[in-house]
Amino acid sequence: MHFTISNQTQDDLHCTLKGAAQEDRVLVRAHSKSISFSQKCSLLKVSRHTCQDNATKEHEGSPISPVSVTMRLDVDAAARWKIVNAPADSEWIVYRKKLSRKHHCLFIFPRRDTSRFLSLLPDAIPLSSLMLPGTHDTMAFYGWPIAQCQSLRTSLERQLHSGIRVLDIRLAIVDSHLISYHGIFPERALFAEILSTVHTFLTTPSTSRETIVMSIKQEDSDAQRFNKLVRQEIVASPGGLGMWYLENRLPTLGEVRGKVVMFSRFGGNGHGWDNEAIGIHPPIWPDNDRLGFTWNCQDVLVQTHDWYAIPSFLSIPEKVVLSTNILVASRDSPSLTLSISFLSALSMPLAFPPTIARGLGWPQWGIGFEGVNARVGKWLLDQFDERGETDVDAEPRIRGWALMDFYEDPIGQSVVPLLVECNFRGRKCEEAEV
Repeated sequence: MHFTISNQTQDDLHCTLKGAAQEDRVLVRAHSKSISFSQKCSLLKVSRHTCQDNATKEHEGSPISPVSVTMRLDVDAAARWKIVNAPADSEWIVYRKKLSRKHHCLFIFPRRDTSRFLSLLPDAIPLSSLMLPGTHDTMAFYGWPIAQCQSLRTSLERQLHSGIRVLDIRLAIVDSHLISYHGIFPERALFAEILSTVHTFLTTPSTSRETIVMSIKQEDSDAQRFNKLVRQEIVASPGGLGMWYLENRLPTLGEVRGKVVMFSRFGGNGHGWDNEAIGIHPPIWPDNDRLGFTWNCQDVLVQTHDWYAIPSFLSIPEKVVLSTNILVASRDSPSLTLSISFLSALSMPLAFPPTIARGLGWPQWGIGFEGVNARVGKWLLDQFDERGETDVDAEPRIRGWALMDFYEDPIGQSVVPLLVECNFRGRKCEEAEV
């Protein structure tokens, strides 16, 4: 078996590949690759390289405990890429990507705490210069296979701790209350419950430096009453209006830590709100535009991809290309750009949300069709793989807000950690870590 090890961390790592009959140990420098050959390899051990300074400290009475972790390599799996199972307290997260039947690449990334990754980023970064994972139809847990867009196991609380920072909340009026809906399908959750969960997350000390973008869209027809009820329920919720950022401009991260940024797809001219402020308010939203559309939020150009009614699952490759292309940010552009990309789709009868997100059949065995999520994950790994080993400026600069269906699927191929990692790559000089 031929292995390429790609060290995507800032540390030099010792990587040991173990098989039944042999053991290969290589030193992989930070941000570089190394090739090892090992037959029937089943285990990977990763440890941080101990420099001479550390050896001296240990000799002087300050012992350095080397950090290492051993994980089993599921190299016989047919999936094109997969997260390698590792202890939950491991400092690293490892992805295996199949280059060919006998050649695999192991990507080693630092493990980020997805529940609080924004706290590690500087205040001065505009929200348009972040990669924020999101969920399309965040509360659509029911109505399979047409209306359901998220798995029942991924509650709103779990989504937030998993790194989801853009919520797509769709509501309708039922008995003078706002209830989550997807089209004509009731999704049961009260808007008041959603607000309470978000408030708890943003006021818990460990996650109080995060921010959440909440898109609110009306799914019924009484616009005036809907607008009034949204404001009433926010005012009555924990934190009230003080928890919300309501200006129609893209703020910096420091301006909105511990707050919810409203993205209003309702409300018209903001009548009934203080200073008619209802947050970031797109003036247009063309339905099902295949090539996307643009609009301006003050001095920021917003490019949006929301092509959802694809003809069938056979259009998944085209959908992935169009929805990922806008996430590649220019390093040299003098103006700010925000990219909003919906990785979701729905059309009947050959493009239901579970099929588009997860795929069809058993594509890893050549029987079926690979879904959007797995393809986007491979695309992200390819972007990291193309980075120059000595040229930091060649790091991928993937930015925007990416909204997904069934974001944890396929199992073992969650895209969110890779999207979170994008925030720590391809930074401009003014985006240094805090």
